[in-house]
Amino acid sequence: MGIWNEKYECLSRDEMQQVQLERLQATVNRAYENVAFYKRLFDQMGIAPEEIRSLDDLSRFPFTTREDLRDGYPYDMFAVSLRDVVRIHSSSGMKYAPTVCGYTKKDLVNWMELAARTLSAVGIDKDDVVQVYFGHGLFAEGFGFQHGAESIGASVIPVSEDGPERQVAVMRDYKISALVGTPTYALSIAEQMEETKVDPHSLSLRVGVFGGAPWSEAVRAEIEKRLKITATDYYSLSELGGPISAECENKCGLHVFEDHFLAEIVDPKTGKLLEPGSVGELVLTTLTREALPLIRYRTRNLTSIDYTRCSCGRTLARMSRVCGRTDDMIVVQGVSFYPSQIEAILAEMECAELYYRLIIDREGSEDILEIEVAVSGEVLGDTVGAIERLEGRICTQVRAELGISPLVRLAELRTLKSATGGSKGIVVDKRT
Repeated sequence: MGIWNEKYECLSRDEMQQVQLERLQATVNRAYENVAFYKRLFDQMGIAPEEIRSLDDLSRFPFTTREDLRDGYPYDMFAVSLRDVVRIHSSSGMKYAPTVCGYTKKDLVNWMELAARTLSAVGIDKDDVVQVYFGHGLFAEGFGFQHGAESIGASVIPVSEDGPERQVAVMRDYKISALVGTPTYALSIAEQMEETKVDPHSLSLRVGVFGGAPWSEAVRAEIEKRLKITATDYYSLSELGGPISAECENKCGLHVFEDHFLAEIVDPKTGKLLEPGSVGELVLTTLTREALPLIRYRTRNLTSIDYTRCSCGRTLARMSRVCGRTDDMIVVQGVSFYPSQIEAILAEMECAELYYRLIIDREGSEDILEIEVAVSGEVLGDTVGAIERLEGRICTQVRAELGISPLVRLAELRTLKSATGGSKGIVVDKRT
């Protein structure tokens, strides 16, 4: 298995901590001097960048949250002038301000480096032909992995978000050996192959690197069985820029790229640091990010950290696969959203009540979102056409704002309130 950057991926623990300390001190200073949010926050707490004398001192500093990024929309959290920002990506968002992520030239070089490490960790090299089906748009993954694969010397086919038929045709005709994208869409590709009787043994495909949404060992087993490949996981957040951790071929935890990110595990309720090996909330500090340095960013993801050495030769700490979230974010079809976003859409519909139930299920490899919406008895007594028009309006608005096409069903207010125990915004996730 290849190690793209032995200098940093194989440092001793003492050497890595020294690199982290030096970069942490520089990051905290840069954030304090150039980001008004951090200067104000540090001053309010009576702490100064000079107080970072060891890695342990970081725990005295405040957290940063997604809400802080939204409040700073679009550029208030940037630590460089806009003339130094060469690319901007952002999350989707209409009711909530998007989280905007700027990249300097050096930031993009680092993104490419991290993507190259991720791909090399599973044996992808210059002899591979890599099919990237992440979208090439406001989300960063498509561009990042394309450039990372190119830096390795691999041939890249950026198919982006073309349909499963096109994906399968490209895999067959271009002799694709590696897939990069979301795990759920890999299953859609597998379904297309089965429907068109394409034998996976007839393809050159051997490995897949999947992320962008949580997935289980059961999904991994299904992908590997149906596509006849080795399926590996990586973890990233658009706010932090680039893959944060990735599996090697051993698939025994995701190696954290510690020279770029300092990881902490905290109790999600108290914010206190937990002992190594404990499951808690992952908190990350960027160590090399120029445009958007983030200090103690609360990911809301639950995981644990293992500092023992992997047999692959890397000395990087390994995080377990994310096992849950500390908030109510929902991921459907690779798209993250909150129930409150659905509620905001329903609030604009004059006939809809703010009692609703979100039912999430999976049919085959596809996530299905059903929205049950409470309406008055008068509405349900209307013509079939009027009911279908209201359901269609809700579906259209959800698709426009969240990028998901739900099934919408109207329900009588009293019936739905009884089903939800009088609570509004109930989420029923049948996938788990």
